[in-house]
Amino acid sequence: MAEHSQFQLLRERRFAPFFWTQFLGAANDNVYKNALVIFVAFQAATLTAMSANDLVNIAAAVFIAPFVLFSATAGQLADKYEKSRLIRLIKLLEIAIMAIGAIGFYRRDLVLLFTALALMGVHSTLFGPVKYAILPQHLKSDELVGGNGLVEMGTFVAILLGEIVGGLVIAIKPHGPVLAGATAIAVAIAGYLVSRGIPTTPAAASDLKINWNPLTETSRNLRLAYGNRVVWLSMLGISWFWFYGATYLTQFATYTKDVLGGDEHVATLLLAIFSVGIGVGSLLCERLSGHKVEVGLVPFGSIGLSVFAVDLYFASRGLRPQGLAGIEHFLTIHAHWRVVADLVLLGMFGGFYIVPLYALIQERSDPAYRSRIIAANNIL
Repeated sequence: MAEHSQFQLLRERRFAPFFWTQFLGAANDNVYKNALVIFVAFQAATLTAMSANDLVNIAAAVFIAPFVLFSATAGQLADKYEKSRLIRLIKLLEIAIMAIGAIGFYRRDLVLLFTALALMGVHSTLFGPVKYAILPQHLKSDELVGGNGLVEMGTFVAILLGEIVGGLVIAIKPHGPVLAGATAIAVAIAGYLVSRGIPTTPAAASDLKINWNPLTETSRNLRLAYGNRVVWLSMLGISWFWFYGATYLTQFATYTKDVLGGDEHVATLLLAIFSVGIGVGSLLCERLSGHKVEVGLVPFGSIGLSVFAVDLYFASRGLRPQGLAGIEHFLTIHAHWRVVADLVLLGMFGGFYIVPLYALIQERSDPAYRSRIIAANNIL
């Protein structure tokens, strides 16, 4: 019998509507965030006495805070209620949030803009446990790695696409802010319409009594995860990966400017290369694992992450940037191609590392509290 391909899932109702729903959600997060960051960076002096750097740092904290505060509650909701209906409600919430953000852009109102950003953090917090807990309910065990590979690939492509679109739209003069708000609303509406095609998924624990205390519920969720050694170690591995990846992502602009001598377009190119590498690695996991959850890919991925990080250091030594080069000039310098190769391979081995860990958590977690386990992972 011929082997099935993970791409066949994109033609099936049990996966495709969910895939495009999460893709549009991840893209919209970054359309709004990047548009807001650029708006604040260039307009801060006309809006407030605070510096642009302070506002950007506040924006990052405002978006992340809901993950810490509400992940435990989000995990309970995802276990208690039917997931396709819950997703549609979350998508309706996204439309309302983007409407607030659009009004904020139109009125140049930082309070409304940051309120919408905080609410988008709540939206992402609510969606996270559903995003990964729904896959094992619609996919067979030999499709889990392929499905997770597609989701990870889609997430990174969506993040990159959202950042690019947000940056381009907000820069359109004189109506960039209004267009950014309209774009975010349009993407949110598209996400809701696509989500209507997600098939019904039985509630994992319909009799669950919601504990609204985030502190006690977070502690309980972490204990649930700790009770399963494989799941707990997988969570620690995923947390390490996101810490590792965030280190790169936050340094791309500075590294490009100060070490490589590239302009903002080069920084975007390098981010795209890194993201494409993760996407390719994520997609290759199914083939390399033989359509099963293969933990052996994790140490293989970690070796690559280490080797090419070291090589990136040596590839960067001795470079003498002369001003800020555009993409065309940047790529004519032979030494820069080694940096490009390192970033592609770092991303690819990152995909080898992360996809099996997500699939392992989904496979080994008790279905009755799988969403709460994933919520605990988001907290970590």
